[in-house]
Amino acid sequence: MGHLTYQESKALATKVILILAVITFSEVIFALYGKGHLIEGHSLPGWLIGGVMIAMSIVKAYLIVYEFMHMKYEVPGLVKTVILPTLLLVWAVIAFFWEGSDWQNRRDRIKDANEKEISTAKTGMVFDDFTKQNAF
Repeated sequence: MGHLTYQESKALATKVILILAVITFSEVIFALYGKGHLIEGHSLPGWLIGGVMIAMSIVKAYLIVYEFMHMKYEVPGLVKTVILPTLLLVWAVIAFFWEGSDWQNRRDRIKDANEKEISTAKTGMVFDDFTKQNAF
């Protein structure tokens, strides 16, 4: 902001703050409407609410970083050193959630198999087969 006068930079900051306020207000209204709190019986799917909230949050983060942290005035190399680790962090979070979901699915399959084995053991089928095979 070195090339802007005080009044110009003040006007720019005020403009960005108002844009951030409008986006935040829109997020709140959208979330309340999406969950059915504003109009009883009207709600939106969770994936749509989540997607819009993520998009609005990315826009707000962009405005904050590039305007208030002065990243739009920096050299491209510095901007890339900030963006690349951020993208890698986002990728890592997505990968960890994906891996956790896979582990949960595997645990559920093992739990179902164990419960099935226990229920058949209670009927005597598995236990009888085991004693016949391992008789002394």
